[in-house]
Order: sequence, then structure tokens, then C-alpha cells
Amino acid sequence: MLVAAAVCPCPPLLVPEVAAGAAPELDSARAACADALGVLAAARPDLLVVVGPAEASGRGVCPEGTRGSFRGFGVDLDVRLGRDTGTGAGRELPPSLAVAAWLLEHTGWSDIPVEGLGVGESPERCAAAGRDLAARAGRVALLVMGDASARRTLKAPGYLDERAEPFDAGVARALGEADTPALLALDVETAHELKASGRAPWQVLAGAAEGAGLSGTLLYDDAPYGVGYLVAAWS
Repeated sequence: MLVAAAVCPCPPLLVPEVAAGAAPELDSARAACADALGVLAAARPDLLVVVGPAEASGRGVCPEGTRGSFRGFGVDLDVRLGRDTGTGAGRELPPSLAVAAWLLEHTGWSDIPVEGLGVGESPERCAAAGRDLAARAGRVALLVMGDASARRTLKAPGYLDERAEPFDAGVARALGEADTPALLALDVETAHELKASGRAPWQVLAGAAEGAGLSGTLLYDDAPYGVGYLVAAWS
């Protein structure tokens, strides 16, 4: 059963070594992520599953111990998802899960088993995956990684789209109120056009939370660099 969830954005810029001189610009986002992870720890889960956007449509499992790197962003920094169990050999974390691994390492996450899941499927399949995850253990927690739209300003990665701000506002409200029907109703094509990488992970969360009776709190809502970053905690 799902007992808690943290929703965080997944830009590599969350990692100070990657952001370099711009690191202070996301200090408040990092602090909010730490607060959200604190909610997960307080729930004392038996299993933590990190869910992030897949590189392509589909699904990919990353066992505990899978390693990731920020070398592709010009930084000699490696991370590992949870404990070194040996089961993740030969695999590499996608960027979103590498950011999650960094967050877990830098918030002193406990020895609770953790694994990763990359998703990029339809809302129905994402919701089904969430329900499956919630049934994995008596007390399951999710760390859900994903950005909102990347088209909030003229200088945004996807340039300005007038639909981006209302789309992000709707997602922020849904995350803050733990509104699972609203998350499941997010349109795949619109999310794709707005470059909102969090669509599929949020819908996994919605499926996992069905019947769990969780409440939500929105901890951060801003769009630095023209990209919507949202942080929320469900408990």
C-alpha cells in the first residue's frame, strides 16, 4: 500500500556540481526536495520506488545498486541508487533517476530497499504500473521525478507556449491536493507538446495512490529558466 510520496523536478541543475556558478538559483528547490524526502522517511516504508520519465516510450526497471553519472553534463560525478547489491551491474540510470539518486544520497536516506522505474507509457498503463507498485509491499513510498512544462518563457528550452502556464497551474493544484483523477486526465499530446516530462511519472503516482487516502502539500512552484519545477509531498 502506498503510504507516502514525494514529487520532485529532475533537472541535472539540481546537482550543485552541474549547476556550478548558478547553483544558488535552485537552493530553494533543493530545500523543498529535502523536505519532501523527509516526509518519505517519516512514513517508514518497507520499499521505496523512484519513478522518472523514460528516455523513450516504454518502461525500464533499475534494480537497487544501479549506477548513474553526470559525465554527460561535463561533471566527473557518479551516483548509485541505494545500496551496492551487485544487481545493477551493466545498467545505467537515466538522467532523471540519477538526479533522484543524488537527492537520496544528500538527504541521508536510510537502508530501506530502493529501486527505480522509468516510464513513458499511456495514462492507463502508467496507472496500472502504479497500482502494481503499491501492492509490492505493506508500506510503499514513491519518489516521483519529473518536470512540468519547458515552454514558460521566450528563453525556455521549448520557447514560449501560452498553454504552458495554465497547464502547470493545473498540475500544481492537483499535486497540492492529491487529486488523482486530475493527474490521470492529463493529455499525453499536450504534455508532449509542452515538454512536460513529469506526465507519465505523475500518472504512476495517481494509480498507486488510488484508495490510499493520502493528502498533498505543494512545497515549491516556480519556473526558473522557463521550466516549471514542482515539489510536493503526499502522506
